[in-house]
Amino acid sequence: MTELIYEGYFALFLIITGGIMLGNIRFRGFSLDLSAVVFVALIMGHYGIMVPEAFQTIGLVFFIFTVGIQAGPGFFEAFKKTGRQFLSISFFLVALAAMLSFTLSRAFGLDPFLGVGIFNGALTSTSGLAAAIDISGSTLPSIGYGVVYPAGAIMAILTIHLLPLLLGVNMKQQAADYLKQAHEEHPEVSERNFVVENKNIDGKTLKELGVGSMTRAVVSRIKHGDTVYTPGKDARLHLGDIVKCAGTRDALDKVELMIGPPTDARVPQPAGYKVHWVLVTNKDVVNTSLNSLNLTAYYNATITRIRRSGIDISPRGNSQLRFGDKVMVACDEENMKQVMKLLGNNEKRLSETNFLPISLGIIIGVLLGAITFPFFGLFEFSLGITGGVLTAALVLSKIGKTGPVIWSMSGGANNLLRKLGLLMFLATVGTHAGAHIADALAEYGWTLLWVGMMITVIPMVLTTLIGHYALKINFATLLGVVAGSMTSTPGLAAADSKTESDAASVGYATVYPLALVLMIVFSQILSVV
Repeated sequence: MTELIYEGYFALFLIITGGIMLGNIRFRGFSLDLSAVVFVALIMGHYGIMVPEAFQTIGLVFFIFTVGIQAGPGFFEAFKKTGRQFLSISFFLVALAAMLSFTLSRAFGLDPFLGVGIFNGALTSTSGLAAAIDISGSTLPSIGYGVVYPAGAIMAILTIHLLPLLLGVNMKQQAADYLKQAHEEHPEVSERNFVVENKNIDGKTLKELGVGSMTRAVVSRIKHGDTVYTPGKDARLHLGDIVKCAGTRDALDKVELMIGPPTDARVPQPAGYKVHWVLVTNKDVVNTSLNSLNLTAYYNATITRIRRSGIDISPRGNSQLRFGDKVMVACDEENMKQVMKLLGNNEKRLSETNFLPISLGIIIGVLLGAITFPFFGLFEFSLGITGGVLTAALVLSKIGKTGPVIWSMSGGANNLLRKLGLLMFLATVGTHAGAHIADALAEYGWTLLWVGMMITVIPMVLTTLIGHYALKINFATLLGVVAGSMTSTPGLAAADSKTESDAASVGYATVYPLALVLMIVFSQILSVV
């Protein structure tokens, strides 16, 4: 039985079980959640119970890939809107940490090469450490990194957990605000009926009037006398007709200006007419625009709204369908069956997990991370496994589909694989750090540890205060930006556990590539000054 504890696979699940149990303990609303696994792992590692390093790499790529797949669609929108602001925050955090490293190393009489190792350990950056070792040719950066890394990871986790409590931030409200902002950027889609009173449009077709292109609304039904029908582009409007439209408030206001005033008069469904939510699960229509599908011509059907990630989007001709979208379709009963068949509408398929995109995406990411890029002739750097896999996942999730491969995962599958990867990563990192931390402290004393903790905590706190009070950034997103600026996977895990939304993941992904480069640049600078 004792020998079994030292088996890597058994130790892994033993640590995960103990960590989850510890993380479920709450004290005045505070809990470590999954981050508690690293604390259990440190204790186990100290007593020689180790998890093989292979689990660390596997866990890391699972965790980072699922983060990228989830954050991808929102990442590119966020980068356009707030990229400059987030990147400025990232630069401030890394530059401040570098300044502290330089100042504290000199103040405590530490070797500069040891100081640059502390800098990378405090911000948990292996890429920066590699750059420092390359330029210095010394083992001192590795020693500083090895001593400080466990404290850097733990302090990042604790700081992110404690900041909302210390600043009195309601994380549930922050998540709600984040989702509300997302809804405001995609205004609510509603329906309204109008009476045709504009004499200038009498007898003209919807195509001639350009109702869809001019107003961005969708005409779903027309009542002409006692006849109600689903219109095609050649349907004509006549004075006195009642037109049912779907769109945002702004779009419907434009319809009113074009057609006539709104009315409470009902536009009943024609005999055999159906309105259904249909799931997009047929990979052949993924990334296809509504214009290309031309449902009106083929099935006399109209899509009046698209629901994506809980947000209703007003459909346009160039709107492309994504796997997992729900679309509201209006047409007759017979054609509805054909539309459902075309779009898929298979809930079972939506819940299934296809591992081909996952494994293929990770392979692409690992290969991308192995490529070396020159930086203005000053030095070379690579994205590494983390950066490569994250970049690949972000881009692939944005593309959505390549041939028969759909780059997406169901919410349940993504959540399960992300947590599994995180648990494997934290358990392995913790045991290997715990095995050496006591010896390192005995050899170098507590000075390195205290210096490293200050380099971790002070930039995190100051950056958070500036982002929260001065820049008014959503706190859930801000925690992700802070973790990304530190290239801290454990920090992201802690931030991610504070909210049900993808706010932290999007913030992390936005700044991570720049932070990676900044860590290398400042490591080079600290190695030569």
